[in-house]
Amino acid sequence: MLGVGGGRWRRVASQIGRSVAVWVVSTLTMLLLAGILPDFRLRSADGDSATDIAVTAALGAGAFGLLSALVWPLLVRLLLLVPALVLGLLVFFLNGALLWLALYLNPVERGAAAPETAVVVAAVMSAVASATGAALAVRDDDAYRRRLYRLADRRRRSTPPCPDTPGTVFLQLDGVGHDVLLDAVGKGLMPTVARWLGTGTDDGPTHRLTPWRTDWSSQTGASQLGILHGSNHDVPAFRWYEKARREVMVCNRPTSAAELQARAIEYSGHAGLLAEDGASRGNLFGGGADEQALVLSIATRRRGPGARSRSGYFAYFSDPANAVRTALSFVAEVGREIGQSTRARFGKQRPRVSRGGLYPFVRAFATVVERDVVVAAVMGDLLAGRTAVYADLVAYDEVAHHSGPVSRDAEKVLQRLDRALALIEKVTEHAPRPYRIVVLSDHGQSPGETFRSRYGLTLGDLVRAGCGLPVPRRARRTHSGAEARAAVRAALRRPVEEGAEHYRPTRGSEPVVLASGNLGLVSFPDVLHRMTKEEIDARHPALLPTLANHPGIGFLLVRSEAHDGVVLGAYGAQIPLAELDDNPGPLAAFGPGAADAVRRTHTFPHTADIMVNSFHDPADGEVLAFEEQIGSHGGLGGAQSRPFLLSPLELSPPVADGAELTGAEQVHHVLRRWLRESGGVGRPQEPSRGERAA
Repeated sequence: MLGVGGGRWRRVASQIGRSVAVWVVSTLTMLLLAGILPDFRLRSADGDSATDIAVTAALGAGAFGLLSALVWPLLVRLLLLVPALVLGLLVFFLNGALLWLALYLNPVERGAAAPETAVVVAAVMSAVASATGAALAVRDDDAYRRRLYRLADRRRRSTPPCPDTPGTVFLQLDGVGHDVLLDAVGKGLMPTVARWLGTGTDDGPTHRLTPWRTDWSSQTGASQLGILHGSNHDVPAFRWYEKARREVMVCNRPTSAAELQARAIEYSGHAGLLAEDGASRGNLFGGGADEQALVLSIATRRRGPGARSRSGYFAYFSDPANAVRTALSFVAEVGREIGQSTRARFGKQRPRVSRGGLYPFVRAFATVVERDVVVAAVMGDLLAGRTAVYADLVAYDEVAHHSGPVSRDAEKVLQRLDRALALIEKVTEHAPRPYRIVVLSDHGQSPGETFRSRYGLTLGDLVRAGCGLPVPRRARRTHSGAEARAAVRAALRRPVEEGAEHYRPTRGSEPVVLASGNLGLVSFPDVLHRMTKEEIDARHPALLPTLANHPGIGFLLVRSEAHDGVVLGAYGAQIPLAELDDNPGPLAAFGPGAADAVRRTHTFPHTADIMVNSFHDPADGEVLAFEEQIGSHGGLGGAQSRPFLLSPLELSPPVADGAELTGAEQVHHVLRRWLRESGGVGRPQEPSRGERAA
């Protein structure tokens, strides 16, 4: 008993010691700032002794610390409906208000600060206090462990007891291809993943790495919808035109995401992967989870679901030190991107796309703010003992689009993602139930310059030329469809995709041309059905030959009255879909599985009149993006179609030896099977339509 009591008193003494140390450092910081900043003083107008100034600083620092701990969480909860990025900016001003209040409440009544100076002083003091506390906790080997236990105990009191069966956390590293992951492990960039794979250790692997092949539409919308809801039927691209609705669907637009989710639920016959005590964090779709935060399909302008989506920000911003640290990291990331893009521009790096405007802020949001908030939400789910958690970390995908999939910029992001995996692994050790960590990606990315930079015109310009329509003398720039931008728009309550959904046909005969990475879609809005090759040739005799024979285009898919569907290529190649296995024609360069992917997309009701896939060089894996991206995905060709699935060895193998895991819907069936194996489903799940068909 004495030993236990002595240990408890030592922990109390250690906590008191750290609190006193943070108070002392905060006091010294306040004294230093008072000596530097002209509008911040700790003495009365008549002057005070050094002792009086020190007492003022000590009382002010103590009051500021108490107000931050007690008042700040209430302020953040009241401001929960404020857009997330605005809340991030308010961090500084609210901190300044707390400092001003602390000085006002000071019983000696000597301190004063101008409003703008109070903001600066509060930010510096929060950052210094956070850094000091973290440094002291590192020296105490048990401090971090005890903090996790306290958080777990607090959550257990507000949630029912957890079962003893293992829970499962699915972590999606958006856009990280199978080969990119292996390369990062080989370079020592991802030591956590390396340890799981048994690389460079004597302990042996704990996880197995399995590649899988995406559908033709190799992008987050199609892949994540299939993974979470078991169906990505009728999702031909990242954006496409639906003739009956006269509307452009965009996977990362909240209204489109909600519609796609409803269609998938109806088609698959079940609510989703996370329907049994699940949590969805940072995803495009909810997966049937009761707990959703930062989920785009519910991030609408109205209150209720929209506020529920943004509620994940509260858990993170309720700690003022975390908020200030993230804000400072945000600023540092903006500076890092400006420096990297400037170096690339002056170094005449090729290929290269524009990285100016708001992009540095978009990148910082994806790589700092969203990552921190999503990881914090996952930690909360683990400590609450949820059965299944699915979270998307989009940082790599956003950077790779603009810097390249294997660039130094992207490698730095992979290092930070590995640290996030290590943190989540550490938290599972303190969770109220055992957890299995599954890491996967939704697609990869293929390198290559843009179609516009190589040929001086966009796909839309080429289509207009083939139709005999006037082409702008100066080719316009296409928008980037990076999925991470949706999170920024949702956080700002501006859930509108750039350009595409503002489309309204002005002339019925003019085609709608949309881009999804290196996949292009051409639709004629005045014809309500999907046009055939014969109808297109009758209207625009030069269009299909112009596209098929262009060196930047790999192949076309169109309907045909004679053969149902045909693939067109250069030099008059015309291969019926039924004959692709024996004669792949222009699909030969795209490898095994390309014919099946094309045939499946051909069956979708909203497949475009003309589906266009860019050129692909099998030697170096390059494609030509129809958007402004030097790392792209969305079509066939290269690493974009080869993501990965990293699963614990105690789970059954994803597929039998020698078999290939193909399509997001098959991945969904594998994940459902693993949940059943873990006993993590409260009641037997009804088989989906895909499982019944199998």
